[in-house]
Parts: sequence; C-alpha cells; structure tokens
Amino acid sequence: MNDYIAISTLNDFIFCPYSIYLHNVYMETDETMYHATPQTRGRSVHETVDKKTASNRADDILSLPVYSEEYGLMGKIDVYKRKIGKLIERKYQMKQIYQGQIYQLWAQMLCLKEMGYAVEELAFYEISTNKMILVKMPDEEDIRMFKGFIDRFRKYNPEETPFIVNPNKCHHCIYCNLCDKTTENNVYQ
Repeated sequence: MNDYIAISTLNDFIFCPYSIYLHNVYMETDETMYHATPQTRGRSVHETVDKKTASNRADDILSLPVYSEEYGLMGKIDVYKRKIGKLIERKYQMKQIYQGQIYQLWAQMLCLKEMGYAVEELAFYEISTNKMILVKMPDEEDIRMFKGFIDRFRKYNPEETPFIVNPNKCHHCIYCNLCDKTTENNVYQ
C-alpha cells in the first residue's frame, strides 16, 4: 500500500520537518494554544472555499479532493476554473512566495492532471489585496526537482537527521513555544 503525502505538509517540510511532528502531536488540542493570528485568519478565509461559497460560477470547482498515485500525494484544491484550466490557491496575505508553497501548487496541478483535468495556468489569489499572482508552469527540470523533493520527503528519518535550530524560522513557527528543540519565542506573542 502506498502511503500518501498530504499536500499541505510540503511547505511545512521545507520550513521545518519537526513542525509536522508537532502538528500531529497538538492537532487534537485547543488550537488557541498554538494558532497565531495568521493561521486563524487563514482558517476563516478557507471556510468560504470549504463551504463552496467562494464562487457561484458554474464552471468553478471548489474544495475538490485530489490525489496522485504516481507521486503518492493527496489533498484538496481551493479553486479550479474549468473553462480556462486555471488552478488557484487562495491565501489571505502573501508577503513572499516560498518554494514550499509553489510545490503545493504544483502537487495540486499534478493531481488534477492525473485525474483528467486540463491545467493551463497556476496562480495564488491574495485575498487581502484582491490580487491574482500568476505562477510559471513547471518545466521538465522543475518536475525533476519536485520528484527529488518528494523522494527526500519519503526517505526523511528524524533519527538519522540532526536537528538544526534556525532562530529565524523558529521565531515564525506557531509551535515554537511548545517545541522541545528550541528556547526561542515566536513573533506572535
């Protein structure tokens, strides 16, 4: 049986693989223990997609579960504009686009394509500014790098990989104050 990687963990893995562990440890607890304003805002923004009220256009598909057997991925897309083949990931605010976020979008695209959907455009939609940010479609080299990343994700063993504290990342981690690897405090207090 193939163990599927949740698309939502791709960015987390690049940020800090240990944060995935902490997420799983604390996910059954009160989110107010660790969720900061950005996560709370992001969750409320996603409610319109999850409840399928973000768009009333007949050709828009919202909150579609997707998977890829080839890549061993599963997750959900935010918006797919069927008529023009545009896949959109909605974010409240994007001060910077990180490689992990791009990998998430590529993963969604690869799942959709494997499921028979035509994807011609990729974009992030920044809700706070009402701005569409186009993302370049991956070329063959990008896909090769993505496959290598997925392979590293699958082979990752925390017991064999030394944990290196990155104070800048720790300061921006919502689990920082609950983490046993650092004494840093996060910026969200």
